[in-house]
Amino acid sequence: MLRFVFFLMCLLQLRHTMLGVMGAVTPKPIIINGTYINPELGKYHARLRTIARSCLDIKEKHGASQDGMYILTTESGTYYQTFCDMTTAGGGWTLVASVHENNINGKCSLGDRWSSQQGNDRNLPEGDGTWANTVTFGTAEASTSDDYKNPGYYDISAQDVSVWHIPNNEQLKSWTSSAILRYHTESQFLAEHGGNLYHLFKKHPVKFGAGQCQSDMGPSSPVVYDTGDKDSTANLYGPSVGKEFESGFISFRVFNADQAAVAMCSGVKPAECNPQRYCIGGGGFFSDRQQCGDFTALDQASKHLTQSAVLLFYR
Repeated sequence: MLRFVFFLMCLLQLRHTMLGVMGAVTPKPIIINGTYINPELGKYHARLRTIARSCLDIKEKHGASQDGMYILTTESGTYYQTFCDMTTAGGGWTLVASVHENNINGKCSLGDRWSSQQGNDRNLPEGDGTWANTVTFGTAEASTSDDYKNPGYYDISAQDVSVWHIPNNEQLKSWTSSAILRYHTESQFLAEHGGNLYHLFKKHPVKFGAGQCQSDMGPSSPVVYDTGDKDSTANLYGPSVGKEFESGFISFRVFNADQAAVAMCSGVKPAECNPQRYCIGGGGFFSDRQQCGDFTALDQASKHLTQSAVLLFYR
């Protein structure tokens, strides 16, 4: 017993000696009179406190009003970081994906994640299937430099979409001011198709031969412009195709005359059977190989359009 008491006394003495040598560790205050000493640290803490399923949740539950990067979580508990647009049309828009054409002359080549990286192949009618799977890639901040898809694409339950066309390689801080087009829907069309594009494309597969031109179109919705208008949209696609669509809409999963599927017609609704000339994404096979790729056959479109990434938001 005496040995045990002696052992405890030695431990206490050692602890006292170490504290004397090292000094007591006193955390420095980060808040004085309710205000963060470092404003940037305050912003960071605010975003950590507001982790939620979507940017709309953060805005409604926590009153966040600043555009920028936030941390979100999926239903299963996966955390990821993405950009939140907290100002456009009331805010609460979550960036879930971007379609970036790294080489418009490369037809279904490496980097065409939204169509096919396996080439133009009749045996791959759905291509890589990216529009209707849970594969994720890229980072939010690099959305204008590479393709991007986060878990929110298939996890968030939304009603509307917002689309931004941002020049390639533009830094995040300049996205809003540099956009050549920005528009959003207010029709709540996503609610009728499972709440997001993942479910929409499960219902309307982007697959060669799965439908006919015009008779088997997926959903289409009118848009409200935040940057640009109907005329500027038509001009960006070029005069040679201007009579083939109606501006002021966003359309999903349409077929051309050869039954090749394209995924999204950004800012327009097809009126004829050549959507590959002004739509993006697609299945893995086109009768004309030159139409294969993330930006299909947008060769006649303005370089302002073909050299810009298409950013997709949910709300």
